[in-house]
Amino acid sequence: MMIHFLVMDHINGEMVMNNLFLVVVFSTILSFLLTPLVKKLAVKIGAIDVPKDKRRVHKKPIPLLGGLSIYIAFIVTVICKSGPLMNSEKGIIIGATIIVIGGFLDDKYELSPLVKLMFQVGSAVVLIFFGVTIKNITNPLPDAAQWLSIGGFSIPLTIIWVVGITNAINLIDGLDGLAAGIALISSVTILIIALLKIDTRLEAAFLTCALSGAILGFLPYNFNPASIFMGDTGAQLLGFLLAAISIEGTIKSAAAVAISVPILALGLPIYDTLFAMIRRKINGKPIMQADRGHLHHRLLDMGLTQKQAVIIMYLISAVLGSLAILAMQVSSQSSYFLLAIVMIILVLGAWKCGFFKHRD
Repeated sequence: MMIHFLVMDHINGEMVMNNLFLVVVFSTILSFLLTPLVKKLAVKIGAIDVPKDKRRVHKKPIPLLGGLSIYIAFIVTVICKSGPLMNSEKGIIIGATIIVIGGFLDDKYELSPLVKLMFQVGSAVVLIFFGVTIKNITNPLPDAAQWLSIGGFSIPLTIIWVVGITNAINLIDGLDGLAAGIALISSVTILIIALLKIDTRLEAAFLTCALSGAILGFLPYNFNPASIFMGDTGAQLLGFLLAAISIEGTIKSAAAVAISVPILALGLPIYDTLFAMIRRKINGKPIMQADRGHLHHRLLDMGLTQKQAVIIMYLISAVLGSLAILAMQVSSQSSYFLLAIVMIILVLGAWKCGFFKHRD
């Protein structure tokens, strides 16, 4: 028997909240029940993460592919929505499927960076084909037009955003429960932003509820000590979905939203990735070369346990999410100023703590 979630444009607030709550519950239960089955599949086909170098924090082989349970729970929940799927939802489903196929193959066979990039770009192109694109951003200048149309830059900017966020979440996936928890906090942040103007962002609210539930159901198995990793299958999927939903829920909104809002909402993985790129450039290392310079590595080197490091990064992500919600409540100019202040503080803090020094 198919369960349908009532999602309509013109319903009272109480009904909206009740239905969104059901979406979260359904997606959570589905993900929770699917994860043990996915774990058995990973063991059966040999998709196991065996620690091979000192960058690996875990000491014993752990099954991968946990992202499959998140993917299935999210997709089934979206399909169960009452009424036909919107074009944007079709694009997100197809794009997510492409990302999951690439992640699955990488978890099993370890694809080259170029092949992984091809899957990521392909998923972004699908989004564009179905109309999920960045077309306008708010003007940061006072006494000027509210919108800045980016015209022909729409397609490349959308691809850069999707590929960038996809890789940012993937790069931060270094500790038990870290990437999943950060993605959950970012998803809840986007949900709150959507709820602030639910009449124009109902779809984003529905999608973030489906995603939040799928992550919630998986986290008990992934939090330290993890019994399963989500692998590239899950990390890239979460990055892709957050990038796509943020376009629908913030950047591509009927009401003007400063680009600073989604940058703050997804702040921790974005800044960690940018700092890694700067660090490698300063030290003459290839941009794509892995190192032990990420924030979670630094916290572990300070003597913190995995759980302590993860909780600290959760708190940082929550603070940035709160700032994103604050940026939503002020003028566009003020939100850009807030973003600039946050970036200056983070860069100075990173420099002071030696985050730009190379560590193998």
